[in-house]
Amino acid sequence: AQQQPQQQQQSGGQLRGRFYRSTSMADRSSRLLENLDQLELRVEAFRDAASAMEQEKEILLEMIHNIQNSQDMRHISEGEREELNLTANRLMGRTLTVEVSVETIRNAQQQESLLHATKMIDEIVNKLLDDLEDAKMRLMSLYGACTSDVPAGPIDQKFQSVVIGCAIEDQKKIKRRLETLLRNLENSEKSITLLEHQKSSIRQSCNSKQD
Repeated sequence: AQQQPQQQQQSGGQLRGRFYRSTSMADRSSRLLENLDQLELRVEAFRDAASAMEQEKEILLEMIHNIQNSQDMRHISEGEREELNLTANRLMGRTLTVEVSVETIRNAQQQESLLHATKMIDEIVNKLLDDLEDAKMRLMSLYGACTSDVPAGPIDQKFQSVVIGCAIEDQKKIKRRLETLLRNLENSEKSITLLEHQKSSIRQSCNSKQD
């Protein structure tokens, strides 16, 4: 009779021990999960910051390049132009020393879609010199396929279906590349228009002198 309470006591102690251990494991698991959730937020913030730096590098290089090829650079003395180009090249060199790379995790289908989208853009870029206006219109139709805003012109439906198959980060990079290309084209057109205007003014001036 005395052994039965002892057995019950031992049995109860084991149950309580198992219960306490289970509760402790659940607490640990919950804390670990909470820590991982917080780290996930920091990892995403870290990747976003790196992507922002990557974009800033692209913007800086583009701005330096635009200054070097601006009309203002063509209308200063050769000595001043050489000095400014040296400064621009120094800034470009310092910018290029910063290496920022955010790798995108892709599955096989996303990788194939990225290669296809890149090829479609490259084909247009390679024909820029053949027909600038046509290339600009085609790039605008590609850009329209990447934006959620209502596009001003037609949308390349085939390109849109390809871009949808890309990873989200790649979609953003494709859109940024098209924006950069269109900006550069616009700047080129402005330069050509200004140059044509200057030529016209010179011709008019020459004709006036002859009269």
